[in-house]
Amino acid sequence: MKWTDDRSGNVDDRRGSGGGAIVGGGLGTLIIAAIVFFLGGDPSAILSSGAGNSSQQTEQRQLDQNELQVGEFIKMITAENEETWTKIFNDNGMQFQPAKVVLFESQTQSGCGTAQSAMGPFYCPADQTVYMDMSFFNELQEKFGAKVTEFTIAYVLAHEMGHHMQNLLGTLGKTDQLRRSGKYSEEEMNRVSVATELQADFYAGVWSRNSNEREHFLEPGDLESAVSAAEAVGDDNIQKKSQGYVNQESFTHGSSAQRKEWFMKGYNTGDIKQGDTFNQLLR
Repeated sequence: MKWTDDRSGNVDDRRGSGGGAIVGGGLGTLIIAAIVFFLGGDPSAILSSGAGNSSQQTEQRQLDQNELQVGEFIKMITAENEETWTKIFNDNGMQFQPAKVVLFESQTQSGCGTAQSAMGPFYCPADQTVYMDMSFFNELQEKFGAKVTEFTIAYVLAHEMGHHMQNLLGTLGKTDQLRRSGKYSEEEMNRVSVATELQADFYAGVWSRNSNEREHFLEPGDLESAVSAAEAVGDDNIQKKSQGYVNQESFTHGSSAQRKEWFMKGYNTGDIKQGDTFNQLLR
């Protein structure tokens, strides 16, 4: 992936600040990350539970050159999201409001509660912020089998920014109302969750197409790495790895095939209006 000269001022790098609790690894971490990864809506219930926490504390330290470069990369991708979505919103007669991005390690505070590294990247609608612990990408590759490149990271951030678009457009508000109403079964709400996640994948594809047309930053293999990540975190792949079998009724994020399909639909069309994954669910 080619770098651009753009940088965003909406990135808060909290790595190296110390004071965070270290989250243990192993199967427990894998399952927690599988449940929460690419979470749509309000994750406060899970974040405040303290799952996977330990008492060991981190110390303040200086970021090394590689970590500093990662920070610059995130600032660049955040800026490209801001520029692309500002134009898309303007083209559709809407006003865009940028999200913030927080980089952290181990643990930090969010508007939705305590964020921990085992939870994977997520978007908090309460403070309109994306939270990312970059160590998750090691787990994505080693435990989920994804091919991780710079554009993999860009895809993950674009997916979380997709949840921000859903927040701005009122979609997350509607899904939260459905959840809080208590009128719908767990299976029905799972279908709403799947639609939410697939739409965020679609928006990530829309961003990729429009940004690449402007900046020409995609290189051979980049799209394939994004698709690899999307497929790796499909519910069927996660369930096979964590429990050895697949239960489609419990899907909350979509199958590997669905996640690939909707990301590529977003990329191929580049049109935000083509991403109705809900059909009649929110009408």
